[in-house]
Amino acid sequence: MCSLRWCGVAFVLVGIVVQGSEGQNSTLNDTDIPSTRSNASCDQAGSSQGAGQKLLIENLFLRYDARIPPTTSKEGSTNVTVQLFILSIDSISETNMDFSISMFLRQRWFDKRLMYTPRADMVRLEMDSASIARVWVPDLFMPAEKSAHVHHVTVPNKLMHIYPDGTIQYSLRMSATIKCNFDLRKFPLDSQHCMVEMESYGYTTDTMRFEWAGLDPISHSPGLAISQFTLNEISTSQCDKLYYGVGYSCVRFDISMVRSKGYYITQVIIPSYLIVFLSWVSFWLDIDAVPARISLGLLTVLTMTTQSAGARNNLPKVSYLKAIDVWMAACLLFVFLALVQFAYVNVLSRVQKRRQLKPVAGKIALGTPMSADDSIPPNEDIEANNTTEDKGARLFGVVRRAQLQPVVSKIAIGTPLPVDNSLPHNGDVEANGKMDDKGARIYGMVRRAQMRFGRLVSADREKARNIDRISRTLFPVAFFLFNLVYWCVYIFWEPATPAE
Repeated sequence: MCSLRWCGVAFVLVGIVVQGSEGQNSTLNDTDIPSTRSNASCDQAGSSQGAGQKLLIENLFLRYDARIPPTTSKEGSTNVTVQLFILSIDSISETNMDFSISMFLRQRWFDKRLMYTPRADMVRLEMDSASIARVWVPDLFMPAEKSAHVHHVTVPNKLMHIYPDGTIQYSLRMSATIKCNFDLRKFPLDSQHCMVEMESYGYTTDTMRFEWAGLDPISHSPGLAISQFTLNEISTSQCDKLYYGVGYSCVRFDISMVRSKGYYITQVIIPSYLIVFLSWVSFWLDIDAVPARISLGLLTVLTMTTQSAGARNNLPKVSYLKAIDVWMAACLLFVFLALVQFAYVNVLSRVQKRRQLKPVAGKIALGTPMSADDSIPPNEDIEANNTTEDKGARLFGVVRRAQLQPVVSKIAIGTPLPVDNSLPHNGDVEANGKMDDKGARIYGMVRRAQMRFGRLVSADREKARNIDRISRTLFPVAFFLFNLVYWCVYIFWEPATPAE
């Protein structure tokens, strides 16, 4: 009986322990239930939202045809508002007459076919790149565009939002190279106006109209900088077109830019001034410094020619005259005239004296009697007979002319006589008294001719020096007057804008 009683007590204790462990496990399981339920509810809500958006898109495009505009001609035209945000303006090329621009192109219009019931969990319907192709979009294009592309890194840079009231916001990021007819008549003191038109390619004004959005339809990044230009203003206007009697909607914006003159002043204008000033240095050099003056003149002309070609290298070959052409041509003319002035002075100081001395030197070299015009007494004092003394005199004359020939040759070609080339003394020739007298006469003839030549040379050289003195004042004054007229004209003159 006892053993049975203890066995019953043991069985009861085992049952109590088993029930306690099961209760503990049930308590732990109850603590895990709330988190599991919350995760399940989130997943269910997310899947419900995704399913709702998917269902909304399917319902919107169930009977939607992207080939048909939002409105018909009876309902009126679809108004498309355009807005731009300019990221950069770069690669302005005067040679190609174009510039590059990167911008966000934003368009907004209303399509009643895409209206849907608002939902608290979805303010707008955001379309992906694949779904955008299922929506009708305006056929906007730029007539002056040479090349353009929509960026695709890392995905096509397009955005489309559809609002419950049927409003569609469409935006894309694009870069384009656009033609611009630059007016370079005042280059590099010019300002440029580039016009960009955007119009419908296929839809007439009865179906669709473009218009600028709000009071500030165009904005740009705060750090926008343009190479060689300063952005002045950007204006907008309407430019509806008429082709073959059919109207097409068009909007236009004009970019006004003023050229920065710092580069051309430091790289073109100031070097041109220095080259012209350098050409005037030859007026202070001696007229006999032929190598120095000819080298300086040729150097300035060649340097000015090279700089002129370099300054116009990146400019188009237009039919009209540019301001830079006038400036470079005038500077080249001034340095060329300085070279011509030296040539004239050199001719005046060398050729004229040879021309006036040639008759006198020729007569002395040939032993011909000198005339009164030569300021040398004629040879009438010499008795012309056949005596021995006359023969000796003639022999003395031959010897004397041989001795004087180097000196006469130098006189004939206009070369000054140095001290070492003085005339030989007649005492060096052994002859009688008459021979000495005739030698003295010949010596006197040469000396008088040389003295007269010296007077002629002195007059010519003084005239050449006077031309140099006049040029020292005339050239700077003429260049100053040219600068006064040039800068006044091209700073205040505004060329007429060609009719558009």
